[in-house]
Amino acid sequence: MPAPLSVIIPTFNALPRLGQSVAALAEGLDTGLIAELIISDGGSVDAIETVADELGAAFLRGAKGRGQQLGAGAALARAEWLLFLHADTVLQPGWAGAVAAHIARGPNRAACFRLRFDAPGLMARLVAGGANLRSRAFGLPYGDQALLISRKLYSEIGGYKPIPLMEDVAIARALRGRLTMLPATALTAADKYQAQGWLRRAARNLWLLARYLCGAKPEKLAAAYAPSENCKR
Repeated sequence: MPAPLSVIIPTFNALPRLGQSVAALAEGLDTGLIAELIISDGGSVDAIETVADELGAAFLRGAKGRGQQLGAGAALARAEWLLFLHADTVLQPGWAGAVAAHIARGPNRAACFRLRFDAPGLMARLVAGGANLRSRAFGLPYGDQALLISRKLYSEIGGYKPIPLMEDVAIARALRGRLTMLPATALTAADKYQAQGWLRRAARNLWLLARYLCGAKPEKLAAAYAPSENCKR
């Protein structure tokens, strides 16, 4: 039986973090879960294409923007299930078993991972806990929790939108109750929280989300935050 999973990673000058993310995928390779790795780049000036070739990954380069990059990667994918993974997110041991169990239940529900930050301390735990609560209660995980979805369901909801911000929230809303949390953890980088302050960063993200849910256009939100954030949560 063919391996059921295509892993799609969007990149933009992401090499310092990418190694750990890719190394964690070995668990899925060892169990025969992963069919291919696709790196969808948004115009990096690092050596990402060379690294992708060394990894045996499919590589494509296009315009910068996670929504567009993820959509392009999905269009190239060949497997029946898609795992969208940020370059600075590292799946923790046991993830492959949780993914395989979810796949065995059929193609009609998507899944995300529990979030944890790669930083110690109470604030890291509180912010991650809030994200996990939001994901369970409202079905609104962010992209750093990864997204596992069947090709069938992905096509049914129209996939990722080529928008400059909130592509992860848009696809979560499109799933409308067909999204569950796996009993597995995604460890994500805390760099921006540590640089800007945990409360300030968390409040900013919440304000972005609230404005988007109230109807603000992603383009307007991206323009407002691009000068300091380069549109990245």
